[in-house]
Amino acid sequence: MEENKDKAEESAKDFEGNYIEKFKEHKEEEFYPGGIISWKQKKGKIKIYAQHSSLELSIISEKILKFRYANDGYFENDFSYAIDPEFEFENTNYHFETSQDALIVSTDLLKCIIKKSDATIKILDKDGKMLVEDEKGYHWKDEKRFGGHVVISTLKSSKNNKYYGLGDKTGSLNLNGTRRELWGTDCYGYGNETDPVYKNIPFFMGLNDGEGYGIFLDNSFRTFFDFGHERKEALSFWAQGGEMRYYFIYGPKLENVVQDYTELTGRSPLPPKWALGYHQSKWSYYPEQTVRELANNFRDKKIPCDVIHLDIDYMDGYRIFTWNNERFPNPKQMIADLKEDGFKTIVIVDPGIKIDPLYTVFQQGVHHNYFCQRMDGARFKGSVWPGPCHFPDFTNPAARKWWSGLFGGLVQDGVAGVWNDMNEPAVFEEGTFPRDVRHDYDGHPCSHRKGHNVYGMQMARATYEGLEQFSGNNRSFTITRSAYAGIQRFSSVWTGDNMASWEHLKIANIQCQRLSASGVSFSGSDVGGFIGAPDGELYTRWIQMATFHPFFRTHSSGDHGDKEPWQFEEKYLNIVRRFIEMRYEIMPYLYTTYWQYAENAKPMLRSISLVYQNDTETLDREEEFLLGQYLLICPVSAPKVTERMMYLPEGKWYNFWTDEILSGKREITVQTPLDQIPMFVKAGAILPMQDKMQYVDEFIPENIKLHVYKALEETESELYEDDGLTKDFEMGISTLHTFIQKPVDNGVIIHHNLDKEFESGNKGFEVILHGFENIEKVIVDGHTISTIANSTFIVSKEFTTIEIIK
Repeated sequence: MEENKDKAEESAKDFEGNYIEKFKEHKEEEFYPGGIISWKQKKGKIKIYAQHSSLELSIISEKILKFRYANDGYFENDFSYAIDPEFEFENTNYHFETSQDALIVSTDLLKCIIKKSDATIKILDKDGKMLVEDEKGYHWKDEKRFGGHVVISTLKSSKNNKYYGLGDKTGSLNLNGTRRELWGTDCYGYGNETDPVYKNIPFFMGLNDGEGYGIFLDNSFRTFFDFGHERKEALSFWAQGGEMRYYFIYGPKLENVVQDYTELTGRSPLPPKWALGYHQSKWSYYPEQTVRELANNFRDKKIPCDVIHLDIDYMDGYRIFTWNNERFPNPKQMIADLKEDGFKTIVIVDPGIKIDPLYTVFQQGVHHNYFCQRMDGARFKGSVWPGPCHFPDFTNPAARKWWSGLFGGLVQDGVAGVWNDMNEPAVFEEGTFPRDVRHDYDGHPCSHRKGHNVYGMQMARATYEGLEQFSGNNRSFTITRSAYAGIQRFSSVWTGDNMASWEHLKIANIQCQRLSASGVSFSGSDVGGFIGAPDGELYTRWIQMATFHPFFRTHSSGDHGDKEPWQFEEKYLNIVRRFIEMRYEIMPYLYTTYWQYAENAKPMLRSISLVYQNDTETLDREEEFLLGQYLLICPVSAPKVTERMMYLPEGKWYNFWTDEILSGKREITVQTPLDQIPMFVKAGAILPMQDKMQYVDEFIPENIKLHVYKALEETESELYEDDGLTKDFEMGISTLHTFIQKPVDNGVIIHHNLDKEFESGNKGFEVILHGFENIEKVIVDGHTISTIANSTFIVSKEFTTIEIIK
């Protein structure tokens, strides 16, 4: 018996070995461009014709190059959902020359060398330093099952390179050594190794010997990125169809790469200020009395809150754009009453339209042929919360316009914002749509293989445009779970169905940093975890971190316990209340930071590796992050700790809690009692703050507080103001305060430049000095201040100069 078993195992091994060898003999053939035959130059483009494919190189700017390949010599229509239609392409001066071996394109900052023998590419900086270099370079394989090609680019890499970005990916912040996939997925209860997840942002940054660059693969098919996982010496990115089309974006500062990528794919509109307040959500708050009691609890317990979210149970049988009349008999009155008490109401809207011949939205979708179809013409049917549903084709502009027009009723009811969920798209049967589902793709018909990754983005776009259509002069607010590159033009995001664990607190921190570095600053996580029940300590530490994330919402699956702040012991409640209050105290700084993002594409959350890339100690740090220019935060991500290690970047930093001044470029130990999060302010900052409030603009503070942290070198700080609600700022009705703090021999001078078209109603500034000792006198606009108590004094909001003399 044993002898027969051994022979069977040996025979199986022989068979396996022969199979592998035969597979190697017949594996998919790789095709390469071959040698360059000819080329032609036209304005800002150079078309290069090789033996087996063509390359189009576009000079977008002195630091952005665009590469497109056509395997049969004919390029696709150059259509993209990602690129901002308002992006202004520069008329860039460049130099084109040929040598015996290569074609050479040079801008003021870059040199691109294309080898004649095989069309491989090198990109160098102006000093001749190598930035990226093709290894195998561009190549492709036949996609035998579905047709078309798998298009691949492979660059040289090393273990010392650092890679960041790709949106809301889990895992280490530095992507080197990993392989990642972009195929939007409803990944309920995902973990740190889960891939793919919800969003599809095919943009990453590389750091090569201190110089930063970015690569944006503008291809919506299922895409993959291998950062030295298969072969340490190679970085590969590929798509399962479509055209190899990518942008190379030079820094050399990583922060500038993020800015340029964000400009390319579109800046975020400035949201209503209330959207930056605290949000409370649950699956689900109903009936109406429960919602009213929730609001009363916030106000009675003096816990600030601006927004209440209604999940799917507000609807009539989960029919989108309806109300359950038993649970919410008069939603318009309820929403008006909540608004009177300072609450905005947001409702969830999913893509699935219930198949119901008596349902008007269903009737319209069928009549106008707005629903997605299978390849033989039948409407695609999949199950979600309402049961069997059809789904709008949001890549069809007519369907988007129809969808946008459906929001009139909700807006008239007083709904202030909309939350799009399940739009990966998710269905219960197979997880997502079958690959043969057809999409219009704005006049470029395709299958779901191409349409999948943009579906959620185009839903969010149609939702945003609907709110814009009916909100008049008020700003719109949209949230989405799934997204493609450029989503920041239409929506904020959250990181999906996470879990109540310390691991997920840390995951959320990294995801939000990564999203911000991918152009999507307005992001946050479900505080406390959507799934499971956190204890008081975990919830408190999560609140502390999320206080400094742009989107700040507690959300939970109700069958896993409630997560309102008062569900936890009094000692936790008091700390949670204090940090939510702090959110409103830093609102002037937070709102200004958002304006800097919306106006200048500066990311709101900044990993320290993004800002301090020349300090190698920062490059694998994951938990420390900056909010804006001056606030450094390091969350507590483990239970029962009273101190933690963190890295303090170069410069001088003030401990926010103690005013202790510390020198950076070193690791430090920070005390972390339960009521504190490690929080530091960079020397030279002028930090605008205000009195605590129960909701945004509950009242107009008499004075805005300016916390002045003594500068060691000249620094610039800003305070941006507008009405926080309307679009009047687009007509210039806003105010920008610019503060220049400059050390001089006998102290510090603060210059105030004022660009004023908006009156906030505040009387003045309450100036609070930090780090100043032995002050002899303070002179404001030539007049000596006689009253200085505890390093604090009041000045006019229109002052021009403060001299602090020691």
